[in-house]
Amino acid sequence: MIEKPTRRGAQKERAVLIGLFGSETPRWLAQEYLDELELLADTAGAETVEKILQNRPQPDPNTYVGKGKLRGMKQLTEDLNADLLIFDDDLTATQIRNVEKTVKIKVLDRSGLILDIFASRAKTAAAKTQVELAQLQYLLPRLTRFWTHLSRQKGGIGTKGPGETQIETDRRLIGNRISILKQKLEKLDRQRTTQRKHRTEITRVALVGYTNAGKSTLMNALTDTDVLAEDRLFATLDSTVRRLELAHHTVLLSDTVGFIRKLPHNLIESFKSTLDEVRDADLLLQVIDGSSRLFEDVIEVVQRTLREIGAGDQKRLLVFNKIDKLPPEQLIELKKEYPEALFVSASRAIGLSDLRRKIETIIEEDYIPFHYQIPVSHYKAVAFLHDVAVITDETYTEDRVDIRGRFTRANQKRFQSLMEGMENVLCMQEN
Repeated sequence: MIEKPTRRGAQKERAVLIGLFGSETPRWLAQEYLDELELLADTAGAETVEKILQNRPQPDPNTYVGKGKLRGMKQLTEDLNADLLIFDDDLTATQIRNVEKTVKIKVLDRSGLILDIFASRAKTAAAKTQVELAQLQYLLPRLTRFWTHLSRQKGGIGTKGPGETQIETDRRLIGNRISILKQKLEKLDRQRTTQRKHRTEITRVALVGYTNAGKSTLMNALTDTDVLAEDRLFATLDSTVRRLELAHHTVLLSDTVGFIRKLPHNLIESFKSTLDEVRDADLLLQVIDGSSRLFEDVIEVVQRTLREIGAGDQKRLLVFNKIDKLPPEQLIELKKEYPEALFVSASRAIGLSDLRRKIETIIEEDYIPFHYQIPVSHYKAVAFLHDVAVITDETYTEDRVDIRGRFTRANQKRFQSLMEGMENVLCMQEN
């Protein structure tokens, strides 16, 4: 939607941002939201030239801001030579039509802007398909005569039904494309599921959190890798998985797409296969920007999104990042308020050893001891234990392997299934 510069030095689109405040949303909070919208606009490639806050308890159903305010905004956009208006809430088709008719420039709402960012940052086939599906589902109820006719994307003869209006034709074409994209995503989802089956024996830890909380920087610091980490919103769209070597365990650490306030529902639905990394994780590290004034609101946004994707009951550890930006007294108060949390600075490698130990402690909570005597002929069973367990003692005799260690309850069930076809495997009682 937002036109990206096509050459070096090309002028950015000039944007005016609009938000509302009232009894439910105080002015200072609405200002914080508008500042976040400015970051989104910058990520999309636009320059914010003005931010407007209107004191209004509810959006006007026809124009969002009211007719009088809208006329003033038309004059303002002309004076500022603005290219587009961006609203901090989602607009209906009626609101978009009426605002565009008055101001005569491009109009975007928050969801449209986020979808534009995702479209520009999607690199893999899965991400591109997910974003296109979300965009079309967002566009479908908002079709107006201001939108470019989508029928140009498909052959004209034989495509229109009798008596169809252009909007009806566009809706039908979008519906057909949505069906194709859903089928494509189902195929990609099956492929991802197959890939995950090959690594079920390894403990999985997923980084989750608000966008720009420092998840990618933390992954790089923990795993000594070079995942893209930018000081911009939504630097990461596709899940990235790296091995994390701890003192006694190897885990798979996933860096996932960041959440944000009012993340479009269609986008969450489309990214379900990507977010499977979150749902299937044994532990979630919820990364929080400790220097943000809105960290409490951010914690709730992330937890609400986790519930929405079916991961609300996952084992979770709060990790406050960027503590190097906090004054000492504020950090002390934060630690008192969240005694079970960890406090780190990924960029300055502060607190990472404590975080590693804490991850290992949590992993160990799910481990139980075992003691088996396995015939040497059952080498696959011994190999399985070496793959999934922490081996503490192993003794070979002429015909048996006496092996002790710890593994998860899930891997205990897998090993018991493996033993069903074996003879003379002895399970010794562990005290």
